[in-house]
Order: sequence, then C-alpha cells, then structure tokens
Amino acid sequence: MVVFPGCKINMGLNILNKRLDGYHHLQTIFYPVGIKDALEIIVVPDQPTAVVFSSSGIAIPGDSNQNLCIKAYHLLKKDFPALAPVQIHLHKTIPIGAGLGGGSADAAFALLLLNQLFELQLSTDSLREYALQLGSDCPFFIYNKPCLATGRGEIIEPIELDLSDYRILVVNPGIHINTTMAFNGITPGLHTTDLKKIIQQPISHWKNLLVNDFEKTVFKQEPAIQDLKESLYHAGALYASMSGSGSSVFGIFDKQFNQQLNLPEECFYKWV
Repeated sequence: MVVFPGCKINMGLNILNKRLDGYHHLQTIFYPVGIKDALEIIVVPDQPTAVVFSSSGIAIPGDSNQNLCIKAYHLLKKDFPALAPVQIHLHKTIPIGAGLGGGSADAAFALLLLNQLFELQLSTDSLREYALQLGSDCPFFIYNKPCLATGRGEIIEPIELDLSDYRILVVNPGIHINTTMAFNGITPGLHTTDLKKIIQQPISHWKNLLVNDFEKTVFKQEPAIQDLKESLYHAGALYASMSGSGSSVFGIFDKQFNQQLNLPEECFYKWV
C-alpha cells in the first residue's frame, strides 16, 4: 500500500516565551502544500526482522534505523505486539531540513498507513497522541489541513484558510540552518497578535503583520535566504515568508501570474 506524505509551510511563526522544560511556546499556522514523498509499506509475515527499511530519491542523512517511519512502526508495536513484520520504502522528494516538515509528514503518514493496513481502528485523537511522541509538528499531519498550532506546535486547531485561488511557489536554496542557533537568536514575545485575525484580512495586508520570528536571525546568518524572499516580492508576490526555521521560502501570487522567475540554479523550487 502506498501513500504520499505532503509537507507544510508556516503562515506566521511567533515565539511567545520559553518554557521551564526548555521548549518554547509558539503560535503558527500550518498550511499543507503539494510537494510529496511516496511511502510504501508491505506486510511480510515470514520476514525474520520486524522492519526492513529502504529509501530512494534525496539521500537521507544519518542512521536509517533512526528514521521516523521505523520509529512509528515500533511505537505501535509496543501496544499491538501482534503486528506482523513489514517492509518500508520511502522515496524522498521533499527537501530535508528545509522548514517544510517532510520528515514529520512521513512519520505521521506511516502511522496512518499502519493503522489502515492492520485495521487497528485508532481514532484521530489516538493517532495524534502517537504522532506527538515522534515530534512536535507530527500531529499536524494527522489532520493535514490548515491549522493553528500552539504550545510546542502540538496543540492543533483546524481553521478555515483556502488559498486555492492563488499560486504558491516554494523555493529551497539548499542551505542548512542550525535550529538551535535560530532559537538562540530570538527574543520571545515580540509578536503576539492573533494569527487567525490576521489571515482574515486580504493577503496584500499580510506583509507587515504575518511575521516569522526566525527570519531576523536566519537572514543575518544567511543573507541569500533574505535575497530569495525579496526577489519573490520584486516578482510580484502578494506575500512572501520563510517557512519554519528555514531555509525554504515561499511566495503567494495571483492565479494569473505566469512571469518567468530568475532563481539561482542551485535552488529547488515548485509551484503548488
């Protein structure tokens, strides 16, 4: 069985304060976009190993045994020990470490697919709780619809936000951002405006209201990312922003926009 995990962009990302556990309270709007991986899981009852994992497409750094899809299987197997062995293949097209949540999406979709394959009949709330054990933004992908996220990003509230009348361009320059560095450069509490109220305004008003707090620090370290954002505005974007802690940026354009953009050759980009 095959599913196609997508990714997300952040409409505003405000760091409100630091928690006693070292995490930060934040508010953001997650919006799903159509850059997709492909995830296949096959049940192999006579397989001697619980999980056999393989991947293709973009190379995944690190120990493959730490992949979140494998962790999703073992997380369920703790509570459902009768789960049969599986083979998992992940084809990566979502840029890695790009502020798009591709790895979190893969993990959440693995939970959804395993729930379906093994007919576990887990509720959305139960799947959300499992997803949270894999990562703070994993629960969003259980819903996979526009949501306001608060807390560490795990408190999810579906909202009405439809951008289907616009074109969205997602650009990733292939620059790695150190998330710890990005957090360390933030002064919490600078932007606390209700994001749900902001997005009710015309998109052309969002530029000075819908702010990603990571931009100031990241742009200082990597001016090329700021240049990318500014180039989207120069090309006619109604709104442009960095997603997450970077390094991807996106621009929202009128549906009729068809101008050729002059982006650096090393950039990954996709209209969604």
